[in-house]
Amino acid sequence: MDKEILEILKRLEIRQNETYQIVKALEHSAEINKAEHDNMTNDISHIKGNVEAIRKDISNVEIITSSNWNDIAKLKSVK
Repeated sequence: MDKEILEILKRLEIRQNETYQIVKALEHSAEINKAEHDNMTNDISHIKGNVEAIRKDISNVEIITSSNWNDIAKLKSVK
């Protein structure tokens, strides 16, 4: 009977150790996912800033193009 109880306790300890290892692996995986998520958030912020700068540049190009067309129309009318 004592041997059976000892064997059961050993198996329980082994299972507890296995569970602990699984939890540690999941914790590590969660930390990696968090780091990757933070990195993606940072990348998205940079991309957002770049897109906003490009939109501003395109708007400036549209304004300058419009002004140039206006100047071309004036020059054509001088003929």
